[in-house]
Amino acid sequence: MRRTKMRRTDPGGITSNQILGIFGTGYAGLVTSVCFAELGHTVTAIDKDHDVVARLSDGTPTIHEPGLQELLTGNLESGRLRFTTKAEDAVVGSDIVFLCVGTPPRADGRADLCQVEEVARTIAPLLDGYKLIVEKSTVPARTAYWVDWTIRRLAGPNREFDVASNPEFLREGTAVQDFLKPDRIVIGADTERARSRLLDLYRKGFHCPIVATSVTTAELIKQTANAFLATKISFINMVSDLCEELGVDVATVARGVGLDPRIGSHFLNAGLGFGGSCLPKDLNALITVAEDNGVDVAMLREVERINTARVERLLAKVDRALWVLPQKVIGVLGVAFKQDTDDIRGAPSLGIIPRLHSAGAIVRVYDPAAAQNIQKLYPPNDRLAYVASAVEAARGADALVILTDWDEFRSLDLGGIRSLMRTPIIVDGRNLFEPARMRAAGFEYHSLGRGEATLRTVPRRVPV
Repeated sequence: MRRTKMRRTDPGGITSNQILGIFGTGYAGLVTSVCFAELGHTVTAIDKDHDVVARLSDGTPTIHEPGLQELLTGNLESGRLRFTTKAEDAVVGSDIVFLCVGTPPRADGRADLCQVEEVARTIAPLLDGYKLIVEKSTVPARTAYWVDWTIRRLAGPNREFDVASNPEFLREGTAVQDFLKPDRIVIGADTERARSRLLDLYRKGFHCPIVATSVTTAELIKQTANAFLATKISFINMVSDLCEELGVDVATVARGVGLDPRIGSHFLNAGLGFGGSCLPKDLNALITVAEDNGVDVAMLREVERINTARVERLLAKVDRALWVLPQKVIGVLGVAFKQDTDDIRGAPSLGIIPRLHSAGAIVRVYDPAAAQNIQKLYPPNDRLAYVASAVEAARGADALVILTDWDEFRSLDLGGIRSLMRTPIIVDGRNLFEPARMRAAGFEYHSLGRGEATLRTVPRRVPV
């Protein structure tokens, strides 16, 4: 078994700039392309969608990500970055080819690797000398074996290449910062040639620990990290349900627990749970890989169940607060799965908005960045409208429901919002406000795990 080595980049290391080809211009691919170009490398990114390539070539980002616009524009102007629909432009003459294509979940929970396989088949006839082919997409363990097998079968035994793994750890909303100032870099390579080339790529501009290990280990590290974060979120959400029954505030419990350095405070914010393109998919994929190999992962199944149940818990609070929903006007604040992104994949809004609408409510939706994306799934109609501000969502509303933790919502003029509403009810799925402050401001305020049981006039009997 290959030993995992911990390395640290040399702050003074100097390396020659490299020619990189990148397949995919989604979150991982676009951020990777722009940031490597910013570090001085020559980058050609490929996407099959002509409209996407045209927009990016004109300097228009296809995703909402702070800091991306400036870097995209600057590196297009410098000539270090270009976009194309032609695979040969990204492969021929390149030193390293990155696979950043999508790996969405299939109906059975497995990762859909069709795009990965397609890229492998595309690369094979274009090899012009030694190539290092690097998985950056999140893939199940041992995917590199199949990428290698596919290319080798189609390219023939005389073509020189290696397949390595270099998983991304980018958080949507802070992806540019995460790439340029990472907390760690994981390099999975099974040959010294591949390992040396990747280490050389990261020698310039990075000052963080580097984990150099085997390809399969690197693949597993990414999914294990995301599954652990998902577990932490579901754990605190389970505790938040208990907090409601005991009449205590989960935020205080989380703070007391998080001060333990062995636990830490990150991912201990109780609320609607996790979403996005990574945590749900990677948790499910890890479950599938483990079960395929005979490993009991009942704990991870429970993590998944707890997260799914958060939507039902919030809807129950809305139902309890409004009694009957037909013809009630409900303003929904936020549809993205988290702040500072327009991504709605795995967002709680996908389960909540259609349920409110089907129950007969009149729903007004506002999100600073993601409204256009959800409109594609749920077009406006006589009971579903997309409005231009939180103020418009609140006007005449019987309740406001907060689904995304945008800073804009934290800084709302509560007095002004209250004056616009028909009834001042807020159901907060992200615990943005202090309950005492909201009550003082005249709101009926419902949140998750915030000790609402203290409002009971008769305490629940405790067994003796």
